[in-house]
Amino acid sequence: MTGSKPYEESSYVPRTWRSKLWRERYIFLLLLPGLIYFLVFKIIPVFGNIIAFQEFNPFKGIWASDWVGLDNFKRIFEDTEVLKVLRNTLYISFTQIVFVFPAPIFLAIMLNEVANSKVKRIIQSVVYLPHFFSWVVIISIATIFLKPEGIINQILESLGYNWVSFMTNPHMFVPIVIIELIWKETGWSTIIFLAALASLNNELLEAAIVDGAGRWKRIWSIILPSISGTIVILLILRLGSVLDSGFEQIFLMLNPFNKEIGNVLDTFVYEKGIKQSDFSFSTAVGLFKGVVGLVLVLGANKIAKRFGHDGLF
Repeated sequence: MTGSKPYEESSYVPRTWRSKLWRERYIFLLLLPGLIYFLVFKIIPVFGNIIAFQEFNPFKGIWASDWVGLDNFKRIFEDTEVLKVLRNTLYISFTQIVFVFPAPIFLAIMLNEVANSKVKRIIQSVVYLPHFFSWVVIISIATIFLKPEGIINQILESLGYNWVSFMTNPHMFVPIVIIELIWKETGWSTIIFLAALASLNNELLEAAIVDGAGRWKRIWSIILPSISGTIVILLILRLGSVLDSGFEQIFLMLNPFNKEIGNVLDTFVYEKGIKQSDFSFSTAVGLFKGVVGLVLVLGANKIAKRFGHDGLF
């Protein structure tokens, strides 16, 4: 009887990271443009936040400018104009969360109820289309409809009402922002919720139908709880940008008549940093926005986990 080795030596040779990189080189080449974009426009600019702690002078440069510590951040809480635009930003952002965030959820549920696949695809194509329009186009269309001689005012006058100056009326600013945002982004945002609905257990729906549950009962008792995880994750991400109410849309709609309610942190940073060249203070305001967003994401994620949801991490 011949003896046998207690174990056989493995012929497996572990690959080095270089060999793995070479083997997957084409995949990394596809990733390269995106990585360069994030490096140049997302990662490197982070180091520019250092000027928030300086009295930055572009002629001296970052390293030669005078350091002022937290003085620029103290100005945020002492400047009444900052507090006013902060209030405007929070009001617009929370209004967007209340009215804009739920819209794609209910649209996705309605699309999911459409039995005819051809009709469903046509509706999806129509509601996705506004997402690809720039804000310049969207607001130009809104201006045409809402101007004093526009179709909306013509309808109002035909009904016996006086015409309304929608674009200069400060009380109409936020409703117009919400309507434009719903029209532009609701269709595109349904993609995520439709993907979540695709994984829905049809046996539960069939059992509910057999038990006599109506359509609304099925939506509230089965469909919405089934996609609650997706809703929570997207809500957490939205809370992270609560101080970002949409610069391009707001900026294009601002005028001297509605600026009192429409001026937000983003437009304030633009005016201070670009128009007035107050680079350090505008950077401090932008950094303040980022820190608040991070705190809100971490807090909302922790609360979501306490209520039994997975959260972001």
